[in-house]
Amino acid sequence: MHTTSPHPDAAASALSGAKHVPLWLDDPGRPAPRPALTGDAAADLVIVGAGFTGLWTAVRAKERDPGLDVLLLEGDRIAEHASGRNGGFCNASLTHGSANGRERWPEEYDTLHRLGMDNLDAIAETIARYGIDCDFTRGASLNVATREHQIAAFQPDLPGFLDQDAVRRLVDSPTYLAGRMDSDESVLVNPARLAWGLAAVAEDLGVRIAEHTPVERITDHQDAVVLHTPQGRVRARQVALATNVFTSLLGWRRYAVVPVYDYVLATEPLAPEQHRSIGWDRQFGISDTGNRFHYYRRTPDGRILWGGYDAVYHYGRSIRPEHEDREKTHTLLADQFFETFPQLKGVRFTHRWAGVIDTSTRFCAFYGLTRNDRVAYAAGFTGLGVTAARFAADVMLDLLSGEPTERTRLRMVRHQGVPFPPEPLAWIGIQITRWSMAREDRTGRRNLWLRLLDRLGLGFGS
Repeated sequence: MHTTSPHPDAAASALSGAKHVPLWLDDPGRPAPRPALTGDAAADLVIVGAGFTGLWTAVRAKERDPGLDVLLLEGDRIAEHASGRNGGFCNASLTHGSANGRERWPEEYDTLHRLGMDNLDAIAETIARYGIDCDFTRGASLNVATREHQIAAFQPDLPGFLDQDAVRRLVDSPTYLAGRMDSDESVLVNPARLAWGLAAVAEDLGVRIAEHTPVERITDHQDAVVLHTPQGRVRARQVALATNVFTSLLGWRRYAVVPVYDYVLATEPLAPEQHRSIGWDRQFGISDTGNRFHYYRRTPDGRILWGGYDAVYHYGRSIRPEHEDREKTHTLLADQFFETFPQLKGVRFTHRWAGVIDTSTRFCAFYGLTRNDRVAYAAGFTGLGVTAARFAADVMLDLLSGEPTERTRLRMVRHQGVPFPPEPLAWIGIQITRWSMAREDRTGRRNLWLRLLDRLGLGFGS
C-alpha cells in the first residue's frame, strides 16, 4: 500500500467538509462536565486521570472495598483524550498482541493469555451487570495480508487459514491476499459511551469525580501524599496515577514513554448497496498486517471508521492541539481507504480526528510504586489499552494493598522496560525506526537497525 497519495485531489474532495472532531464525541448524549474541585479535600484513595485506567480503578476500588473514600480527578473532560478518540477495539491481549508477549515473556505467556481472557470476560460481565449502553459487541477480528511476503505469517497449513477467495468472500477488497479470523478475543464498543457509563457507575458506587481539575505536582506530608491543584490541595492516603501519556507526575519514569499521534477518519453512513458492494455483513474489526497497519470497523449507524498507519512523533515529546490537524496524514488515510475499497469511490468522510497515545519500549503497559509505596502508576499501553486498562487498575490496587497476587508476581508486572533516550537521540532513533519499519513492510526484510533493536529487546512484534 502506497505511502504517498497518488490521487490527492480525490482524497481531499472526500474529506471536504469533514468535522475535525472524534466521531464518538460528536454525540448529543455527551454528559455535561462535572464541576472542578475547589478548595482543599481529602480521601483514602485519589485517582489522577479519568480515562479508562482511572475509571476502572475507581470502579474496582469500590467493588473491592465499598467503604473506601475515593476521589477521581480529571484535568480535562472524561473521554476527551485517548478514551474517546480510539477505534473502539477491545482486544483481550495484555501484551499488545501474542507475538510481542511470547517474545518478551515466553515463560509466562500462557498465564498472561488466560488473565487477558478473564479480564475481557469481566469487562463483559461488568457492562451487563450495570447496564452500560456502549454498543458492546463481542465477536471476531479479521487480520489480512496485503503483500505476498506477509502470507506465510498466516500459517497456510493450519486450520482457519483464509486464502484470497475465502477472505474476499467475507470482505471484498482487491488488496486482500489472505487472512485469518480470531473468533473470541475481540470486542467492539463505543469507547466514549463506555467511559461515560463507567463514570456514572463509579458515582453510583460513591466515588467523587471532579473534571477540569489538573494535578500540578505531588508532595509528601508525614504519612500522606498531597496533590496540588490550581484551586487547592488534596490529601490522600494513597494515589493511583492513571495519566498515561501525560507523564509530568511520574518523575524520571516519564522517560519510559513517548507521545505519538494516531489519526482516524469516519465515513458518512453507507447506503445498503454500498455495503453489499464490499460484503462485510457481520460485525467484526479488521486490521492489515504490517508494522504500520490500518485498523477499521463498521459502526452501528453504518459508517466505516478507518485509522492507523501513520503514527507521528513530534520532536521534544511535544503534545499540542495543533498536532491533531495534519492534513497530509488525513489525506493519505483517505487515499488508502479508496485503494482498499475502490467500489466505495464517491463516499465522503464526515469526521476526521487524531489523538495522542503513550508508547513504551516494550509496547505494552508497565507498572510500579513510588513515594514510599503510597503512589501506584501504570502507563505505556501503546494503543491497546481499552481492555488492558481494567487489568492495570487491578494491578495498581494490588500493589497499593501490599499483598502479593498472581498479577503482581508476573515478571511482566515486576520489571519495567528500557526508557527512551533524551533528545535529539529519541527523535533520531524513532525516525530511523519508522523508516526501517516501512521498508520491512515493503520488502519483508528486517534491516540491520531493526535486527539490532531485536537483540536489545526493543523490537516491535505484535
